[in-house]
Amino acid sequence: MRRALFPGSFDPLTLGHYDIIKRGVTLFDELVIAIGVNAEKQYMFSLEDRIDFIKEAFKDEPKIKVTTYKGMTVDFCKKIDANFILRGLRNPADFEFEKAIAHTNRRLSEIETVFLLTSSGKSYISSSIVRDVIRNGGDYTGLVPDTVSVK
Repeated sequence: MRRALFPGSFDPLTLGHYDIIKRGVTLFDELVIAIGVNAEKQYMFSLEDRIDFIKEAFKDEPKIKVTTYKGMTVDFCKKIDANFILRGLRNPADFEFEKAIAHTNRRLSEIETVFLLTSSGKSYISSSIVRDVIRNGGDYTGLVPDTVSVK
């Protein structure tokens, strides 16, 4: 089975993430979307909300599973028997950052990283930009799936 892990904080899930997931799921038998839990990080959305946003967005896709994890991504991949890590790239800076992580992961394990370029119309969207729009009372709805809502 070709199982891939798509890790992230998804704070919140954006249309960029959505794009990578929709395209990535076609490449694997199962795609596990894993929300990394970091007790030292301040999140805008609760872990439960982030899980709900993702589950609702992909409720009709049986090949997608949603979970959480702590610790190193490669260790979690081994735990769930994932042979691939899926990552999205928006720009050259993302590539340089992700390349270093991918090389480190390969040194630590046999897990391959698969990169997908975000579709051109979504490449400017990041979770930090969405959070900034929300904090400042802007219309964030064109940046996230319909399942994401601010309470």
